Formats: sequence, structure tokens, C-alpha cells
Amino acid sequence: MIQSSQSISSSSQNNPDRQEAKTIRVALPANPYDIRLIAAGLDAIGSHLSVAQLGSKLGKKIAVVSNPEIFNLYGDRVLASLEQAGFETLSYCFEPGETHKTFASVQGLFDALLAARFERSSTLLALGGGIVGDMTGFAAATWLRGLNFVQVPTSLLAMVDASVGGKTGVNHPQGKNLIGAFYQPKLVMIDPDVLATLPEREFRAGMAEVIKYGVIWDADLFAQLEAADRLDTIEAIDPTFLLDILGRSTQAKADVVIQDEKEGGLRAILNYGHTIGHALESLTGYRAINHGEAVAIGMVAVARIMVHMGLWDGATEARQLAVIQKAGLPTTLPEGVPVREIVDRLKTDKKVQDGRVRFIVSKAIGSAFVTDSVTDDLVTTALETLTA
Repeated sequence: MIQSSQSISSSSQNNPDRQEAKTIRVALPANPYDIRLIAAGLDAIGSHLSVAQLGSKLGKKIAVVSNPEIFNLYGDRVLASLEQAGFETLSYCFEPGETHKTFASVQGLFDALLAARFERSSTLLALGGGIVGDMTGFAAATWLRGLNFVQVPTSLLAMVDASVGGKTGVNHPQGKNLIGAFYQPKLVMIDPDVLATLPEREFRAGMAEVIKYGVIWDADLFAQLEAADRLDTIEAIDPTFLLDILGRSTQAKADVVIQDEKEGGLRAILNYGHTIGHALESLTGYRAINHGEAVAIGMVAVARIMVHMGLWDGATEARQLAVIQKAGLPTTLPEGVPVREIVDRLKTDKKVQDGRVRFIVSKAIGSAFVTDSVTDDLVTTALETLTA
């Protein structure tokens, strides 16, 4: 599906002297790559993918995969940069939303790649949020048993979480991301300027993942979030602080992934709040709440569980709750979702091992570990306190 429209100018183009840039190396033994945080990065993506930058790793053909809304905003700029660098381009758009994050949707991309005669040296570039990145990465991992893959995230959630680490996949009717693969990108390019067009609700969703990193890994980041006056809109956050949020969050994700690429142990802590969150997304048909909102509710529920287990005291629980509320995120269960159904749906989570649901818990802000000792009764008791 070819898309085109008038693209917008970034704030960096209007301020050419701005040169924020940071590179974080994801030093995996077999598949190392860089995360490049740079203003106006969209307009330089072609040069960053050139032979001088990535050597001979990429062929001449690149497909820019997006959704119609994001492509209309930024697609022309990305295509122009790629073509100026000598690449042959194709563009393809998925329909937006979790309900379209299916194997059937990816099949349409496969058909387009076949028609364009993409080869193993060809590249898929994901331009969009976490859904686009997950689906494009899954297509890259499976078409011809593996194409090159590049992430250009456009949402806060994708920048700080989904674009880093190589998790790709699509949903099954019974659960989120049950079909997928670990497949690392060749490059992640983060342009903070694109957040200026991100809807406020999606910005708040991304803040849920930022808060997660503070709880499980970076106590200093959590303290910064506590000290901020507001976290619910990009306009309320100082630009320097925003860059720090992006840098610290992606560094936290990289640190964990380097130590555990395929979730054999430590990496599971990145799912803090996600066990219950994924169940809520699935039970509400991916419509009532978005991913970040579900994770926020999941973090509130797990905090309540941790208090019952004696891992957290009430003051620590209150600290997390205050930061989540400051970000404008929900803290109670969606209406019409029975607690018993949530508990039952947890049994289909990817992290179930030997029939036991594994939860991510913490003894203090800034650290986390995995446990399978959370009982159904404990989950039920915690969830019942979160009913509106």
C-alpha cells in the first residue's frame, strides 16, 4: 500500500543549531547494534544506513512499513532520505490498532515483499509505534528466514521499550504476542522531535514504561519522576529532562538485554506490571485500554500484592501510585471485567512455567526479581481492591 502526503517539519529543522545526540551500544555477542538518539534523525536515516555507517550489511532495497497516520506525517521525509542515499524504496501500511496485530495482517506485507522481489539482503524499516515495530520485526524474522531490520520508533512507548531488545510478534485471540520471535534490529534510530505530534493519551502510555524502568532498575530515574511537577503531557516536561528520560530508559533496557537476550532469566523483570496488564488488554479486546494503561493498572495491582507479601510497605506503594497518577494513568480496573476472568486469563501468559504464573516483584525501588509464589487468592484479593 503506497502512501504519501505533505510531511511536517521537525523542531530541529527550525532550530538548526540544536545537536542533541546520544549513542547507546547494545553489545550482544552475535547481534550488536546501536540505539541512536538524535534530533532530526528522520531526515538523516539514509546516511545512517549507508555503507559508511553499516558497512555491507544492507542491500539496496528497503521497505518502509508504517500505518497510514504515521506515514502521512513522516513517510515522505524517510523515503526522501533513503532515496537520496541510493536505496530503492517500497512503502507499506498496516491498519492501526491491536486488533490488526495478527498473522493475517503480516501476510499482506509478505505478498508485497514477494511482488517487489525482496531478497535476504533487503531491509524492513519499521516507522511507527510498538505495534508496527512488533509486526515488522516478525515479518523480518520470518520472510526468507530473515531480512535486515531497522527500528525508527515514533511513540514514547516504542522509543523507550518496544523498539529495543528484539522481541517481535503478533497476537493470538487467546493472548498477546503469543506468536513471535527474538530478532534484533541492525539499528534503532530515535528522533525525539516526532513526539510533538504524539496524542496525549499515547504519551501517557509511554510514561508507564518509563515508570517501570524506575521501579525495576533505575532508582535515580524514579526519583526524578517523583520530583517532576507533571508527567502527563510532553509540554509539561522540560526538553532536557525528556532527553534524559529517553536515554536512561533505553540504557536500562539495553543493560538488561545484554545480560539476557532471550529472557532466560533476568530479562523477565522487564515484564513488571505486564502479566496482569496483558490479561486486561486481551479481555477488553484491545479497545477499552491501551498497552501503557494496562501496564499502569498491572503495576498498581502488583504493588498491592507486594504489600500483602511483605516485600513493600505502604509508603513505597504510595510512592509508585503517586507517580502513576502524576502521569495521568488509570489505577483501577476497567468496568465490566470480572476479577475471576483476569485470574483465569493469567494462565495463558507466556511466562507461565510448570503451570505456575510468574510475577515480577521488588523489595525496593530500583530492583526486581521473578517469583512463582503469588497465589490465585492473593491476586484475587489485590484485584478486588482495584474495582472502581
